[in-house]
Amino acid sequence: MSAILPAFPIRLEKRTDRTPRWVQAATPVGAFLFAFVIVTVILLAGGHNPLQSYNAMLQASVTSTSAISQTLVSATPLLLTGLAAAVAFRMGIWNIGGEGQLYVGAICASGVALAIGAHGIGLALPAMILAAMVGGALWAAIPGLLRAYLNANEILTSLMLNYTAGLLLDWLINDSNSYWRDTSGASAYLVAHGKTIPGSADWPAIGGGNFSVPFGFLVGLVVAALLFVLVRHTWLGYQLRVTADNPGVGRYAGMASKRNFVIVMLLSGAIAAIAGASQVGDFTHILDPTGLQSPQYGYTGIVVAALGRYNPLAVVISALLLGAITNAGINVQSATFPQSLTGVIEGIILFCVLGSEIFSRYRVRVGAEKATVTA
Repeated sequence: MSAILPAFPIRLEKRTDRTPRWVQAATPVGAFLFAFVIVTVILLAGGHNPLQSYNAMLQASVTSTSAISQTLVSATPLLLTGLAAAVAFRMGIWNIGGEGQLYVGAICASGVALAIGAHGIGLALPAMILAAMVGGALWAAIPGLLRAYLNANEILTSLMLNYTAGLLLDWLINDSNSYWRDTSGASAYLVAHGKTIPGSADWPAIGGGNFSVPFGFLVGLVVAALLFVLVRHTWLGYQLRVTADNPGVGRYAGMASKRNFVIVMLLSGAIAAIAGASQVGDFTHILDPTGLQSPQYGYTGIVVAALGRYNPLAVVISALLLGAITNAGINVQSATFPQSLTGVIEGIILFCVLGSEIFSRYRVRVGAEKATVTA
C-alpha cells in the first residue's frame, strides 16, 4: 500500500553540478549581512543604539588616516594567519595550528634579531622572515608527517601543538634565563620580560605623518599574490587542487598525495610564522608572551580565511574587514560597550559564514513535492 505525503514547501537539494560563481560570491556577503542583523538585535537587547554604535565603529576604523593606519595594524597578523589557514583549508587540510606556528615564528625571528640585528635592517629583516618561516614550517611538519604517514588526525595534533608552543613561549620569558629574556638589572627578576631587539632591526613602516602601512602588511599582500599564482597557475597548484577535490582521481593519476599534504602543511606553517615575525619586527620589538597569546590571531585567522572562502585575494579584503572591527572594538570600548562585544561580533560572523557553506553544496527549492511512501 502506498500513500502520498505532502513534503515541506522549502527543501534543500544537493547540487550535482559545479556551484555557480555568483553563488560563491554572494554566499559570504549574505552571511555577513545576516550576521549584522543578529548583532543589531544583540545591541538592542543590551540597550545600545545600533546606529550610534556602528557610527562610532566607523569613525574609529576608517574615517581618518590615523584610523586607517590602526586598522592596518590590526589587519596585519589577521592577513597572514588568514592566508596560512586559507591555503591549507582550500587543499582539504585542516591546519588548526596557526596560533602555535605564529609563536614559533616570533621566537625564531626575535632570536635572529637579537643576534644580528645590530648589523642593520638590510640583513636583519630578511633573516628574521627566513628564520620565522623555517621555524613555522618545521613546527607544522610535525602534524603534517603524522597525518601523511601515520594517519593521525591533523586537527588534534596541530591544535595540541598550539598549547605546546604557548608553554614554550612562557618558559623562555617567565621561567628561565634564556637568551630571549632580559636579565639585566634587579628589576628584570621582579617583572619578567624579553630583551628589546636592536632599533636597527625594527621593520620600516611605509608612509608618513598620520598614515603609515606596516611592512608586515605589505609582506602579506605579496604572499597573497604568490599564493594566488601558485594555486591557479602552476603544476603543483593543479596537483593540490585535484588531490583536495578528489583524492581518488589524484591517486589514479599518480599524484603523490602524502608528499603534497606535507608540502601544504610546511607552506601554511611558514606563512603563519611570518605573522609572528611581524609582531616582533613591526610592533612589540620584544618577545612578549602575553601580547602574542591574548589576541589569538591564529584562531581569528580561521575566521578571516572562511570569510574569504579560502581565496588568497579575498582573504585580503576579509582581513581588512576584521581588522576594522577589531580596531573599532579597541577604540570605542567603554563601560557600556565592552571590548568583549567585538569578540561576540567576530564569533557571530564566523558562525554565519561557516553555516552559509551549506548553500554552496545544496540548492534551496521552494514548492510542494509529493513523496511516495510504500508500506
